[in-house]
Amino acid sequence: MLFSKDQSNLGLKWRLIGRAGKILIDLIFAVSKIEIRGRTRIEGLIASKRYIFAFWHGRILLISYAHKGWDAAILVSNSADGEIIAQILQRQGHTTVRGSTGKGGMRAAANILRQMRINRKGGGVVPDGPQGPRYKVQPGIIYLSQKCGYPIIPVSYSAKHCLIFKSWDRFLLPLPGSQCLIVYGEPVSVPHNAKADQIEICTKRLEDELMRITVEADSYFGHAIP
Repeated sequence: MLFSKDQSNLGLKWRLIGRAGKILIDLIFAVSKIEIRGRTRIEGLIASKRYIFAFWHGRILLISYAHKGWDAAILVSNSADGEIIAQILQRQGHTTVRGSTGKGGMRAAANILRQMRINRKGGGVVPDGPQGPRYKVQPGIIYLSQKCGYPIIPVSYSAKHCLIFKSWDRFLLPLPGSQCLIVYGEPVSVPHNAKADQIEICTKRLEDELMRITVEADSYFGHAIP
């Protein structure tokens, strides 16, 4: 047998969770008003499929929904939470690569790099995943940008009415029908021959830009960043 009974049941459980998760997300945002800022200036870059989206772990929900069907290659952790995210992302029309931008990040970056180059896909990375520190960019995404030559596009969002979980990432869940705002930041490019000091500068630039647009989105609704 290729799979044992227990393995088959486990696979079925994850598939059901993925389907239920995608349906729930669709229901939440189908009745929401979603405003977008900053995308016009990067439309050409997005159309080229030569980009890497960067978004905080706690702000993945609306970003994955707004870009469903794009078939991006998205880096997802090997954790149980990551399995749930991967199942949902796959049903939203994306390709998932398992790994992280922290420990073992170089191997994961190499795997997603192959997907992006061979299949001409845009990329997506959660730079503070899978376990934080929250709002701190790990080096994997900078390495990936340096190797493939794709600029990193920071993107974040907030919602007028939402729940904020007490998890390490302060996961933000918009309530159904809430007004939402997605903000795209200025792209960050990493030179292919960047040295250690330039890598550090690019890491700080990406982190600062992600924080700026997250604060912008939260402030729009009168929230303080959690």
